[in-house]
Amino acid sequence: MIRCRNRAICFFLLSALATSIVLSIRAGAQSRPRSEISLTTDDRVQSPGWWPTKGAAARQDFVGTAECVKCHSTEAATQLTTPMARASTPAPNAEILRDHDRLARDLPPYHYEIARTESGSSYSVSDGTNSISEPLTWAFGIAHKGQTYIYQHNGLFYESRLSFYKTLQGLDLTTGHSSAPPDDLEAALGRRLADDEAHRCFGCHTTGSTLSGRFDLAHATPGVTCEQCHGPGAKHVNAMKTGKITEGQRAILNPRHLNPVASVDFCGACHRTWADVLQAGTTGVANVRFQPYRLENSKCWHQGDVRLTCIACHNPHQQLVQDAGAYDENCLSCHNTKKGEGLQNHPGNACPVSTRDCVTCHMPKVEIPSMHAPFTDHRIRIARANAPYPN
Repeated sequence: MIRCRNRAICFFLLSALATSIVLSIRAGAQSRPRSEISLTTDDRVQSPGWWPTKGAAARQDFVGTAECVKCHSTEAATQLTTPMARASTPAPNAEILRDHDRLARDLPPYHYEIARTESGSSYSVSDGTNSISEPLTWAFGIAHKGQTYIYQHNGLFYESRLSFYKTLQGLDLTTGHSSAPPDDLEAALGRRLADDEAHRCFGCHTTGSTLSGRFDLAHATPGVTCEQCHGPGAKHVNAMKTGKITEGQRAILNPRHLNPVASVDFCGACHRTWADVLQAGTTGVANVRFQPYRLENSKCWHQGDVRLTCIACHNPHQQLVQDAGAYDENCLSCHNTKKGEGLQNHPGNACPVSTRDCVTCHMPKVEIPSMHAPFTDHRIRIARANAPYPN
């Protein structure tokens, strides 16, 4: 270990070293083709063309799912049953809130309660002497793992300090909120969402919440519908109806045509790209939720291999497949099935244990304590017992 007795000189040397490392990384990234680099979502939405959460289209550019169903009935019908399509709902329509007349939890020194009312649900916090109550306006998530609530206080959007968790069948601290007792009732009720954060939240949980660059929640469609991923469909529909097929195909985005890095970044617009997580500095088990980031940290991630994109294993128009064996075919499209086997386009070694239920070993489930639920880790690897979580 090198010891530096002059703190000023030591600080200068460390700063110079850090700067050198950052510049080297940037130079390496810039030397590669742009299409091979994961970009932040902020960068993606500044580029030409459609991208999820972009919010540049006008209201008249959207046609709604009912129009999409006319030609894409199968995809549209099954997509409506997915968790993405149900990523949000106005609080009065939330099944969890309608099924529970009262939800309560004590996080001393405060008492929390969500109670059914004639118009929806009221969310309140009390310190035993005083209380604050606000009607819940939106519910994010379908409670597959949990559900978080949005309310307005003094005209501003807030995230509830408590969320509903499926395994608890009750309330607990919302992930990301400090467990330390808040200083006052207003802080105890929840966390204010800055304007840009509120726009991003609704941009991933609703469709058309930002129009012509302006936040316009009054016209938002709950959940992720066709046009949230494929872009506004008015030009596409008009061209197809008049027989201008080529023009119509160009007027809508088909994510399947994206290169592998862009494809994973596309899903990362809401699930966090590799660059998004790196920029945010999210470390530890909390980043297991960010599947694109974890996938691109896999040893077998190859930037030009379409077999390792999100849609290679998941069909966004259908329910998530829970059967582990259903993914074996995807794994074996890269990996050999027998030791010593050398097949073209099969760079992956054969597993010495099994060729069945691959994901149960190589994509282990990791539990985030604050979310009371496990997440499948998309960092594909040989997971060893008691090994530390790999960032």
